[in-house]
Order: sequence, then structure tokens, then C-alpha cells
Amino acid sequence: MTQTNTPKPGPRPDRAPSFPKGSVGTVAGETGTIPGDDVPVAASGVAAAGDISVVTVSGAQDRTSAGSLPAVTGAVHQSPVHQVVGQQAPATAAMPVVTAGPAGAASSGAKPTGATTSGEGPTGVAATADTGTADTGIASADGAAAAQPAPAADIRDLPGRRERAEGPEPASALTADRLLTRTAAAPLSGWRRWLYQATLGYVNLGDSDQVRIQRAMEHGIATRLGERTRYVPVLSRKGGVGKTTVSTLLGMVLAELREDRVIAMDANPDRGTLSDRSPGRADFTARQLVKDRFTVDSFAQLSNYTAREGSRLDVLASDTDPTVAHAFDDADYRAVTDILGRYYSIVLTDSGTGMVHSVMKGTLEKADAVVLVSGGSVDEARLASETLSWLEAHGRQDLVAKATVVINMAAGNRTLVDIDEIEEHFLSRVKNVVRIPHDRHLAEGSRIRLGQLKPATRAAAVELAALVVDELQQDQGGRG
Repeated sequence: MTQTNTPKPGPRPDRAPSFPKGSVGTVAGETGTIPGDDVPVAASGVAAAGDISVVTVSGAQDRTSAGSLPAVTGAVHQSPVHQVVGQQAPATAAMPVVTAGPAGAASSGAKPTGATTSGEGPTGVAATADTGTADTGIASADGAAAAQPAPAADIRDLPGRRERAEGPEPASALTADRLLTRTAAAPLSGWRRWLYQATLGYVNLGDSDQVRIQRAMEHGIATRLGERTRYVPVLSRKGGVGKTTVSTLLGMVLAELREDRVIAMDANPDRGTLSDRSPGRADFTARQLVKDRFTVDSFAQLSNYTAREGSRLDVLASDTDPTVAHAFDDADYRAVTDILGRYYSIVLTDSGTGMVHSVMKGTLEKADAVVLVSGGSVDEARLASETLSWLEAHGRQDLVAKATVVINMAAGNRTLVDIDEIEEHFLSRVKNVVRIPHDRHLAEGSRIRLGQLKPATRAAAVELAALVVDELQQDQGGRG
């Protein structure tokens, strides 16, 4: 049986191809728009099926890159396409057009408005090769507006995110505040401590106000005082009131809470007992340091004359022989303090009871603040008040204004003396008054250890040190 190939019929000459609504097409070199649904394009002739090239708006948008959008914006000009949809295009240069034909070549240059690809039609609208902005006014093939790509916006950090500087971070950016997670400290003592331990740390009420005040005072004691050495004499016109005890307590607290060096010097012309109340022993004394003052030129050499054992406080003792000690005068005191001023930040002076002694002249001239010790008896309080009057009479009103009075309750509270009245009297003359409570460890008269003091005694010693440092801070702009 013979098989015949029947040729496929070509397109009917009386029927033009149809396009979807809103499409733009070129048929055999002629172009036109289709305003309605499946409306044929009027053409003078129909080319072969392979010579028809249709470019829809949605297809052109798919081929448009995001980077070329700014260049295309405003490039579509007034054309019959815009007249069909009722929008007005900006008057700009024409866009590149796409032509259809046997060769299928697209023109690369821009054509004027109304230009046709073959010159047969009176008006021609070329299908644009690049589009994608809402300014073209061309509807998509399904009747919906073409989706616009989102414009490039400034990248901003999310809320709560820390802004970082551009470029690599320096090593100093890795701080403890940034890297470590802060946790509240456990309560120091009391029922708050018990509750913290009983709940395995889940309930932490923190320390009481009293403990927080204590910590604030300790932080103030550690404050730097500048470059020059500060001198603080401890005075009393009556022996046995606890002047050496107060000097030792003050020096131990300052040395424990401060990072710099603190020394207590025994400047009593008579037999001093400062070395008896302080831990450690020294091979040499203040008098021997005076003899060797021209050969001591380093802290290592000076440490041979001072005592330190079990405490950060250095102690420069006086001679045990009263006849030798009496030779310690004003010139010797100035020579020793000049050496100590090279290596120590605070120099405490345990002075003698004689206010008219020659050594007291240099002591008061170098003083930046004074501590006046009074007992809890009537005569001890009266002598302490007379000492303030003596300083005012000798032109040292500045020291009286910065003086701190310490009421030492070594005898306890078993007397009939009203201590509140004594404290009220001194508050009328000076700014700071501290009461040291009775402590059995201090009453022993031996070496003092801070760990064996009662909490109230230690708190009073810390308060005294905080007041002294506060007065020294106010004297920052004083003499150099």
C-alpha cells in the first residue's frame, strides 16, 4: 500500500493570528497592539508560521535583571501603546526594539518614536527588549500589573542589635564587660546569706544597706591621692588614751585596702611602743636611719629599717633607749620623712605627748591632716579639746578644720560619763568624730591583728580611714 504525505494546510489568508489581551507583536514586519481579548492584528499580508515572533511584556520582565532597572526607568516614551491604555509616558529617548523576520535579528540602536521595522505600516510599536518599571503602563498577559522588584534599601541593624564599626575590631574591644556574664554577688552575712544558701542560690536578696555602705567606704579608701606623699600625724596631749593603738589600726586598714605603700613612723622622743603593737621586727630604728640617710638610695635598702610581718603596713620604730631616743629632734624628723617621702604615699606619725617639743614643729608643718585621740573620761576629753585650742592659737586653723577626733572607748561603757555629750562637743569644733568601741583584743596591749577584731571595731577603723582619705583628697590642690 502506498502512503502519501498530505501537506499541512497553511494559515488561512482571510484570518490573522490572534494574541492575548495587552500583548505587543510583530507580524511579518508590521506591528500593532491588541486592546481587546483575542483581537486579530490587521496586516496586509500573512507570513509563514515560522516568521512570527511574539514578545510579551511578562516575558520581557522575566529576562530583566535587577541591576538594569535604573537604566530603564523613564526610557519608554509616548507611543500608541500608552495611548491604548490611557497613560502618558515621559518624553525620553526611544528604547531598543525587537524585530521579527526570517533572520530574527534585533536592532541594537535606539529608534525614534513611531519608527517601524520594515516601513510598511504607518505607525509601528516595537516590543521592548527591556522593561520592568511601573512607568511603562503595560499590563501583563493575565491582566495583572507586572511585579516590581523591591528597590535597594539601606541595610539597618535590627532593634537591640549592637552597631559594629566597619572593618576588623581591635584587640581592645575584647573587654571583660563585653565577654563575661555578670552575676550578683552572694550576700556577705546574716539571714540573707542563710536564705541564699538554703535556696541553692536561687533567691539572692543582696547585701544589706549597712554592708553596702561599708563597701563604698572601702572603695573610697583605695582612691589615688596624687603624686606627692601625704603626712598624717596622730596627736594626743595625754598618754594612755590609745594614740598608738589608733595609729596602728589606721595604718593597717589603709595598707590593707590601698594598693600603694603606707608606713607608720614612731616619732615619740621618749620610749615609743608602736613597734610593740605592730607585727614584725626590724633590725634598725629611725635613729639609725638618720645616720645612714646618705647611703639609702633604694627601697630595698630602706626595707632593712622597717618591719612588716603579717601586714602590709611598714613600721619604722624608735629606739628603746630613752636617752638615745631623746636626741631625735626636728632635724632628724625632717631627714627621715624626706627619705620616706620618696617611696611611700602615706606617712603616719605616732607623735609624742609634748606639743612644745622640737620634733612637733616639723610634724605639724608637714601635716596634711591630723587625727586627735581622746579617751572616754572627763580629763581626757578636756585635754583633747585644749589641743584643738593650742593649734588655733598657733595659726593652724587649717589643721583644725581638717581634724578627725577619735573617742577611744578602751574603758568600756561601765563609766558614768555621757559619751554622747563628749561627741556633741567635738562636733561643734571639728567635722569628723569617730567612736572606737571597746575590744578585748585591743585591751590586751599586744600586737594587733585585724582578723581578731570585733566587727564593730573593724567597721569603726574603716570609717576612720575613709574620713582621713576624704580629707586628703580635698587637699589635692595643696602645696607640692
